[in-house]
Amino acid sequence: MQLRELVASIDGILEPWRFKDYAPNGLQVEGRAEVRKVVAGVTASQALIDEAVARQADAILVHHGYFWKGEDACLTGIKRRRVKSLLEHGISLLAYHLPLDAHPELGNNATLARRLGWVASGQTGEQGLLWHGSLPAPQDAGQLRKHISDRLGREALLLGREGKPVSRVAWCSGGAQGFFAEAIGLGVDAFITGEVSEQNYHMALECDVAFIAAGHHATERYGVQALGAEVANINGINVEFVDLANPV
Repeated sequence: MQLRELVASIDGILEPWRFKDYAPNGLQVEGRAEVRKVVAGVTASQALIDEAVARQADAILVHHGYFWKGEDACLTGIKRRRVKSLLEHGISLLAYHLPLDAHPELGNNATLARRLGWVASGQTGEQGLLWHGSLPAPQDAGQLRKHISDRLGREALLLGREGKPVSRVAWCSGGAQGFFAEAIGLGVDAFITGEVSEQNYHMALECDVAFIAAGHHATERYGVQALGAEVANINGINVEFVDLANPV
């Protein structure tokens, strides 16, 4: 298919124009006009680009792309090397940040809930990024941490009481530790995200709401996989997900 058709297809699914984001969504680096194979991944690192080159991909589809607000706009250092690799091999880069977090079926929060067996009841907060719902059966915070660790293949960090009973949860994938206070205001028993900040420890203890940091990468692997599968199904092209290990 043509690159412009691929971009239009994904834009139609995620509707990026509805979001106020920290980076451009959609086509960030333009490669060859025809796309037969796409490599999908969480972050457009040099390692993912190298995989795309080795697999003879025409495009890369990621959650974390380039050109973030507040960063140096100059193409120097690793940014130069990455963009140079893409252009030399005619590989396009497509990136979708908040639209992929928030999508009700294919997004990071939706797919994380399905992976963990949670029942979602709503989206709230900034641009609908904070999700809330319930566990299929009550358990304590220590059991919930272990379940998350087992399902995501990464040891999660629990702040707060291990024996805290949990039935209602709120979550947001990635680096959403700043949503903890808003989650507490929803009356949940636990909040789950990818990363953690120092003040989250005190809030968890003083508010008696469990905070679980399950990994930025680990909580955001499933949205781009689901999106890639949808893109392949709709457009009849080959999309391969490459999961590059990241301990963060």
